[in-house]
Amino acid sequence: MSKGVLLVNLGSPDSTDPKDVKKYLGEFLMDGRVIDLPYFFRALLVKGIILNTRPKKSAEAYQKIWWEEGSPLIVLSERLQGKVDETTSVPIALAMRYGTPSIYDGLKELKEQGVDEVLLFPLYPQFAMATTETILVLAEELRQKHFPEMKFTSVPAFYNHPDYIRVLGNSIQERLQNLDFEHLLFSYHGVPERHIRKSDITNSHCKIDGSCCQTASSAHQFCYRHQCYETTRLVAEYLNLKEGTYSVSFQSRLGFDPWLKPYTDRTIERFGKQGIKKMAIVTPAFVSDCLETLEEIAMEGEEIFHEVGGKEFTVVPCLNDREDWVKMLSRWVDEWAHQKPVEA
Repeated sequence: MSKGVLLVNLGSPDSTDPKDVKKYLGEFLMDGRVIDLPYFFRALLVKGIILNTRPKKSAEAYQKIWWEEGSPLIVLSERLQGKVDETTSVPIALAMRYGTPSIYDGLKELKEQGVDEVLLFPLYPQFAMATTETILVLAEELRQKHFPEMKFTSVPAFYNHPDYIRVLGNSIQERLQNLDFEHLLFSYHGVPERHIRKSDITNSHCKIDGSCCQTASSAHQFCYRHQCYETTRLVAEYLNLKEGTYSVSFQSRLGFDPWLKPYTDRTIERFGKQGIKKMAIVTPAFVSDCLETLEEIAMEGEEIFHEVGGKEFTVVPCLNDREDWVKMLSRWVDEWAHQKPVEA
């Protein structure tokens, strides 16, 4: 069999035009693993309300962070794909879960290169319904319909893999080594609390009560909340961070249902009001800088911090196309290609 790899990231609108943003948001928010309501109610919410109000505002946000080459997330993902492709022994294709290039496009590209065994590589360190799961489900649907001759293998969540912790830890250390920051905030993308419970394979462990994530359980294999806190714990250990100098929060909530807490915007505000003058923030749920990191955190977050008295607000870039990140991915790909499983 001929092997190849499909790197998959979230996606982006084709442009900052509200029409393109509306198209992208429609595909994204109508995914039943993003807004997990019955279709009728999901369509009523998304098509009846959100898509009539949000595209213009989101387009304005994208305009603030858009690069000359295009969407930062797409450009950075393409750079990563190109570098990994140059340093591995098998073809590397790139796809987005929403927008272009699609997962279908990526699989078709690999097929045209003679590939019939694909390593699906969701570019998410932590597992979540709305990220890794939706990629794997759609890829399998496409395989059955269009690529039945293909065989899939998927990379599991790598939130606790020593290689990843080292690369993430080094990226933080490099950015902050000469800064006298008082607090480091690990901000992860938020998800509704019900997603955590739905992903609980034991149907009983996840209570989101402050203790279940620290209690050993098979549920942790698919528990986004546990994996976020574990990423933070391992990085803090790697960097020898002192207790009380770092914490976890969750960003980008939508609607009125309870989402994972504490919320990033309120946490930034609270630190400023408590007298923290110098804070840093890192976003380990993302491997590529995007709207949520460049606008929501680096712009809105800094504005909130300054409004309540904060002075210095430092954002750690995502891994993007860092050389050590590229080397890590390339080594994992080659180990898979030569039948050497990547293990934590």
